[in-house]
Amino acid sequence: MTLTGLLQGVAVVLALEGMAYALAPAAMRRAIKTLAEAPEQRLRLGGLVAAVLGVAIAWALKDG
Repeated sequence: MTLTGLLQGVAVVLALEGMAYALAPAAMRRAIKTLAEAPEQRLRLGGLVAAVLGVAIAWALKDG
């Protein structure tokens, strides 16, 4: 994994998140409200699952 590849991944995430806010701002507000009201432990678990999945996908897609 190169720095360029990492930055490309960040750019894709920013683009997808930006599209979500542009296409469905009300749904994004509801999602943020739900997250703000969620228990801390649930947020930690969700973050850990997302991080593990992200690393696994990046590992599976890495060159050679």
